[in-house]
Amino acid sequence: MTPGANHLAHDHRSDDAAGEFMADVLAGLAQPQPLIPPKYFYDDTGSRLFDRICELPEYYPTRTEMQILEQSAGDIGKRLGERIVLVEPGSGSSAKVSLLLKSLHHPVAYVPVEISGEHMLSSLTPLRQQFPNVEIIPVCADFTAGFTIPAVSAPVARRAIFFPGSTIGNFPPEDAAALLAQFRKLVGAGGAIVLGVDLHKDAGVLEAAYNDAAGVTAAFNRNLLTRMQQELGAVLDADGFGHRAVWNAPESRIEMHLVSRHRQSIEVGGSTFWFEADDFIITEFSYKYSQSGIDALAAEAGLRVGATWLDTHGWFSIQYLEA
Repeated sequence: MTPGANHLAHDHRSDDAAGEFMADVLAGLAQPQPLIPPKYFYDDTGSRLFDRICELPEYYPTRTEMQILEQSAGDIGKRLGERIVLVEPGSGSSAKVSLLLKSLHHPVAYVPVEISGEHMLSSLTPLRQQFPNVEIIPVCADFTAGFTIPAVSAPVARRAIFFPGSTIGNFPPEDAAALLAQFRKLVGAGGAIVLGVDLHKDAGVLEAAYNDAAGVTAAFNRNLLTRMQQELGAVLDADGFGHRAVWNAPESRIEMHLVSRHRQSIEVGGSTFWFEADDFIITEFSYKYSQSGIDALAAEAGLRVGATWLDTHGWFSIQYLEA
């Protein structure tokens, strides 16, 4: 692959992506508590909205994780070693990886993996300019459905997964452990995972991060309804649903909801789903962990925590996992 080429090396998108979206929406809305997977936030519009969320003053995960990387990337790089292939599932705009890449000794390749291929490609040009000697191989895929790491042109010492941003928290713990086990198999013997994990903290801080004053998270949440209208032909009133994010203490998670403002229906795929006022659709979980919870999660995935780095508040962590 030509290092400056701005195209997808691998496109694992399904030939029936709309069919899969429809099936997940129909199955999710039919549940006693309706739920739609958060991966459907991320079309091009949703990805750009999420980039804006990461810049909001209330949204602490991005700035705390960046603080950790700025202070500790050298230590992380020493642990990863030289001649690695760095794979980033759910790479988005690849905003954080440059801090890690510049701390690595002769990195061979960077493999961003993103469900929104167009948004990913638009973000890679500055990275290619900053790291002209690193082979950048973009892969368009839903990383939860599995993907393969492409072959690279230079000799490789090891593979590593970079999974920042507390994305692991979007999965219930049993699913999170299964995903980490999948990553362990991907990197193979001697591989490593650099994992961002959000930590327990005051509920007020947590809820503010997902209920920003500017309404960007609300727009991000309702964009899911717009996608249903545009891509699935759903008949619904997007403005008839409000955004809400609440801390569920017993489950140790933030829940993001689309809340019906009045009695109404969603018609999609030949089915009609009725909502009374205050009924809601769950669109995202964001689990928060203690260090003991992280240790247990890693162990369930066949991994161990080799090192942990925290921000100055102790709000966020980067975990170094190895088999």
